[in-house]
Amino acid sequence: MAKGSSETKSMTFICLFLFMLNFHSSHGDPKEVQILLSFKASIDDPLHFLSNWETSSATLCRWHGITCDNNVNSSHVNAVMLSGKNMTGEVSSIFQLPYVANIDLSNNQFVGEITFNYSLNSLSLLRYLNLSNNNFTGSLPQPLFSVLFSNLETLDLSNNMFSGNIPHQIGLLSSLRYLDLGGNVLVGKIPNSITNMTTLQYLTLASNQLVDKIPQEIGQMKSLKWIYLGYNNLSGEIPISIGELLSLNHLDLVYNNLTGPIPQSLGHLTELQYLFLYQNKLSGPIPQSIFELKKLISLDLSDNSLSGLISERVVQLQRLEILHLFSNNFTGKIPKGVAFLPRLQVLQLWSNGLIGEIPEELGKHSNLTVLDLSTNNLAGKIPDNICHSGSLFKLILFSNYFEGEIPKSLTSCRSLRRVRLQNNKFSGKLPPELTTLPQVYFLDISGNQLSGRINDRKWNMPSLQMLSLTNNNFSGELPTSFGTQILEDLDLSNNQFSGSIPLDYKSLSELVELKLSYNKLFGNIPEEICSCKKLVALDLSHNQLSGEIPMKFSEMPVLGLLDLSENQFSGEIPQDLGSAESLVQINISHNHFRGSLPSTGAFLAINASAITGNNLCDRDEDSSSGLPLCKSNNQNPTWLFVMLCFLLTLVAFAGASLLVFYVHKRKSFSEVRKVENQDGTWEVQFFCDKAAKLMKVENVFSTVKEGRVVSKGRNWVSYEGKCMENGMQFTVMEISELNSLSTSMWEETVKGGKVRHPNIFNLVGTCRCGKRGYLVYEHEEGKKLSEIVNSLSWKERCKIAVGVAKAIKFLHSHASSMVLVGEVAREIVRVDIKGVPRLKVTPPIMTCLDIKGITSSTYLAQEARERKNVTEKSEIYGLGVMLIELLTGRSGIDIEGGNGMHKTIVEWARYCYSDCHVDTWIDPVMKGGDALRDEKDMVEMMNLALHCTTTDPTARPCARDVVKALESFQRTSFC
Repeated sequence: MAKGSSETKSMTFICLFLFMLNFHSSHGDPKEVQILLSFKASIDDPLHFLSNWETSSATLCRWHGITCDNNVNSSHVNAVMLSGKNMTGEVSSIFQLPYVANIDLSNNQFVGEITFNYSLNSLSLLRYLNLSNNNFTGSLPQPLFSVLFSNLETLDLSNNMFSGNIPHQIGLLSSLRYLDLGGNVLVGKIPNSITNMTTLQYLTLASNQLVDKIPQEIGQMKSLKWIYLGYNNLSGEIPISIGELLSLNHLDLVYNNLTGPIPQSLGHLTELQYLFLYQNKLSGPIPQSIFELKKLISLDLSDNSLSGLISERVVQLQRLEILHLFSNNFTGKIPKGVAFLPRLQVLQLWSNGLIGEIPEELGKHSNLTVLDLSTNNLAGKIPDNICHSGSLFKLILFSNYFEGEIPKSLTSCRSLRRVRLQNNKFSGKLPPELTTLPQVYFLDISGNQLSGRINDRKWNMPSLQMLSLTNNNFSGELPTSFGTQILEDLDLSNNQFSGSIPLDYKSLSELVELKLSYNKLFGNIPEEICSCKKLVALDLSHNQLSGEIPMKFSEMPVLGLLDLSENQFSGEIPQDLGSAESLVQINISHNHFRGSLPSTGAFLAINASAITGNNLCDRDEDSSSGLPLCKSNNQNPTWLFVMLCFLLTLVAFAGASLLVFYVHKRKSFSEVRKVENQDGTWEVQFFCDKAAKLMKVENVFSTVKEGRVVSKGRNWVSYEGKCMENGMQFTVMEISELNSLSTSMWEETVKGGKVRHPNIFNLVGTCRCGKRGYLVYEHEEGKKLSEIVNSLSWKERCKIAVGVAKAIKFLHSHASSMVLVGEVAREIVRVDIKGVPRLKVTPPIMTCLDIKGITSSTYLAQEARERKNVTEKSEIYGLGVMLIELLTGRSGIDIEGGNGMHKTIVEWARYCYSDCHVDTWIDPVMKGGDALRDEKDMVEMMNLALHCTTTDPTARPCARDVVKALESFQRTSFC
């Protein structure tokens, strides 16, 4: 029995030991549990992804996002994977986990500076760290670039707000294979020590503010497969040693200030598939060695100062799909070898000095989709094979010397959508088949020598939105229809058209511009033209039109330009025409008008040249019109004059009383008040009656004290607030270090408080005391655009785009100083339950404090990142990025193209737009329903977005033009 008892005790001990071991294994290390629960408590988890992170849970290793190792004796947290959970807050506690090897916190909204616990000796276990696409600030954490992390293999800190220099000790990360520091505000040089990382395969430092040269010793990094240093301010020549990186697949140095020739050594990179050097200052010819890169898929050397001939050896690049050499100084002929690249889809050689003809075989042996040879010195005819593949949708040949007739083969190209042949020497008649192409939405063949009638054939172009035939020799009567209901711009000026203006033009309900000047038209202006309620510009000048101005012109809601000069019009000018608010430019010179000039609207300060050549007079003796004064009528009885004066006096008195009442009421809540508390004397001001009635300054103080943080920057914090007495919600932005700012900037902020717009969150009050200041905003209702974009339809996205653009337009017109320069992005847009977007505007005082403020530098134009030559066009860049996001459903701070070519969304979109299929980049959510009908609008919106994101700010459209374009998409999508 003793022996049995001993065995029993032994078995009991073993079972107890195994139980305790299993208990520890299943529930996890108490220290790790404490660290993770502390992390959970310090962040906001709106999706409740961490809902099972509780001490009562059966096992730590089953918590969402947690993976443990498979050690038999003990189980420790091996990985924390929390990507894309929309979490906010600070995260430094997570780095205290002693055995973690993988941490992925990417695609959230985490803030603050990254700190590490020096007491841990097991940091060397960390292999994978991804903190990309958050709002982390401060310098890159120095301990991360030390021997403690020498076993780190992946480090991704991209698209945050990290600033300062790249640490010189970065070369100590000797095991690193993947490094991405792009999309931050890093400055200074690229440290030479980076070349010690000989195991590195992927290197991205793009979209920062790095300067000086690329390290000459970069050739030591033999394992590199991907180099992306674009969108910086790097200078000097491309290092010759790059040619020693024989494993390189992707080389991207775009948007820098690199000079000198392209090194011959690049021809050694036999594995290279993507070579992007555009937007630099490179010079000289294309090295012949480049044509030895047999695996090259995309070659973009555009926007440089390259010169010389394009070699016939280009035919060796048999895998090439995209060839961009535009905006250089290339001369000579287009090499015939281009026509024999079997995979070629996109060929853009515009804006060079090329001569000769288009290769006869071009298009016959490849799936050509985009061809742009514009602005060269090319001549000859369009080859018959140009659309042989049946996939060509963009044909851009303007500003050359092409001649002959438009080939019949082109007119049967049913895939065409955008055709620009203007400013050439094409002759003959307009081919009948050209006017029945179903997908063409943009057709410009102006500035040629085409002739004949165009009303003798069927016009059936249901997609047509823009048609320009100006500056040709067309004759006969105007077509009564163009086979489309969505035509917006029609320019038939400078031809030989005769007859009358067709009455059927009244059906062109989407018409924005109608130009029929310099023809031989006669007859009256049909009153039916006034049915075109969206008409903005009407130019009928230099014809033989007669009759009177239709009275209904004054009822056209958006007519802004009216040119009737050099005709035979007669009669009096309708007096109501001057009261049309939209009309800003009018020319009625050299007609037979008589009577008095209207004394309102566009006629008040009209130029004398715009009314000369008539029999008109002016009632205003102080007018600058140059017209004689109209004779006064003295037959009115004196008593009528006296009665009129009496009535006017009564009206003026009543108006003045109302004005005094309104001003007094307004002043009662908008005047500056002084409030005392323990911190000192506060200057308090409210900008709306509701806030003045319902809010007290104590509500602001208590909100800051309670500390419900919404967002945070370097010198500011936003808190969520609520008046307990009446339930009014608001947001308070606390600003520190006001002593470093000029008084005028605070005054600009106060001035901006009076701004009101339906698409803007309004500033409702300010409080200031010494170094501290509070800005009180309306409650930010609705959801962030970034949270819901992937669930929106095309129509909903159109509505949001229009609303944001209108807000920007308003700010540029009335309060431009209120916009945070360059910071227009979906992160600062909220959408309410009715789908109305509202923009969170940051005042100038914040622009000075923290240029990064709310969003990532991805949305900043280059001039804004460099903080020089910033204009209103800098916001247009951010708006363009937001439009790309709306179209694609992708995030502007985390993009990688379908071919693995690009890292920024602008660069990616630029190439996607050149591709033939919208399906390759449009958000899958929008592919159902009416997507086919709206496809042309989606393409045009992408075109608009790319114009908004051009490097040259002067080339970007103004906010007014963006609104106009977006509203046109909204109209066609909602009809």
